[in-house]
Amino acid sequence: MPGTIRRWSPPGLAAPVGRYSHLAVVPAGARTLYVSGQIGVLPDGSMAGADAEAQTRQALANLETLLRAEGAEPQHLVKLFAMVAGSEHLPGYRASLGEAFSRWFPEGDWPAQSLAVVAGLAAPEILVEVEAVAVVSGDDISSST
Repeated sequence: MPGTIRRWSPPGLAAPVGRYSHLAVVPAGARTLYVSGQIGVLPDGSMAGADAEAQTRQALANLETLLRAEGAEPQHLVKLFAMVAGSEHLPGYRASLGEAFSRWFPEGDWPAQSLAVVAGLAAPEILVEVEAVAVVSGDDISSST
């Protein structure tokens, strides 16, 4: 399935300023997974760390776990939306995202992505939240319900 997602940046636009594609096209018949905002919380409910890098790393690990629970992989991602609580946390967010994207998309075939710097998230200790949309074919997805 990942090979059938078309991710690209058409001519006539400025090149992306980061690791993302301007456009992701999903094939007909694909099933869509909508992942709620993931934060840097460990399975025991504690925060992965007090810095954006650790929290982003864990939020992305949580995202990966959720995708795999439905038979998907990070390569099935078509869109990420991240919120970072304060621009001072952008370097940590970008470092962890870059590490994950280097593993997930070694060819540079990145999903569409949006990033918002916000004044705060649901609790003061939460610095990063990541939502996602992924697609898989009906044959690729497990039935967990």
